Parts: sequence; C-alpha cells; structure tokens
Amino acid sequence: MKPIPVLAPAELRVAALAVIKADPFPMLASLDGNQVRVRPVSPVRTEEFTVYVASMRSSGKTNEIAANNKVELCYLSEGHDQVRITGEAENITDPAVRQNIWDSNPLLRAYLKSVDNPEFILYKISPNRVRYMKEWALEYQTVEL
Repeated sequence: MKPIPVLAPAELRVAALAVIKADPFPMLASLDGNQVRVRPVSPVRTEEFTVYVASMRSSGKTNEIAANNKVELCYLSEGHDQVRITGEAENITDPAVRQNIWDSNPLLRAYLKSVDNPEFILYKISPNRVRYMKEWALEYQTVEL
C-alpha cells in the first residue's frame, strides 16, 4: 500500500487551490428527497473555497437546493488529486453581485440575454469543510478555512 502523503497546512492549501484551478467542471452533489444527485457544473466565480454557480430556475438542482441547501462540490485534477468542498448553497439575489458576475461572464450573457431573466439563478456555495486527497492516498486531509 502506498504511504499516505501528509502535507503541511500551507502546502495543503496551495495543493487544494491548484486542484480547484485545474478542474473547470467540478461535480455538484445535492439531495432529491432521499436520493443523491450529482452533476457537473461550471463555476462562474471562485474565491478561495467559496464557489459561485449559475443555474436555471427550471433546473432540477433548483428545487433540490431549495428543499435542502447542503451540497458538496468534488474537484478532480488530471493526476487524480481530489478536493471536496462541503457547504451550503445560498441563492444570491443582491443585484450588485449578480450584475458583477453577469458582466464578467460572456456565456451567461449569450445564453440568458439579460441579468433580469427570471431563469437566472446564482448560488454562492460557502464552505464549512474542505478536504484534499492526493491520488490514491486513501485518506483526506482537512484544509483549514
């Protein structure tokens, strides 16, 4: 069995942020009643371990998050290192935040046409736990928040 690599807190943080930067399409897990649902998402902004995800009102995850806002994002690097961000998703309605993200994202503008489109949902996923695992280490390290 491979030894479990243990990184110092500063190295751990750098390694975790590198995995996040390298994976443009993390998997988002939410609950549909008592069934877990997982799907790739494309974050529209990332601030350290706080992640903003745009969605559509008609998306399945919208009802799931409204019923239970506890979610997890899983990032995977090309080398199979993982970062899991466990947290809560908050629907952002602040016009300034929405406009700022809208202005910086051409895909949102092309697809939804207007920041006021009622289909446009913006979630802020605030972490309460971040874990990192080096490829095949078989054990996660907790990243200090």
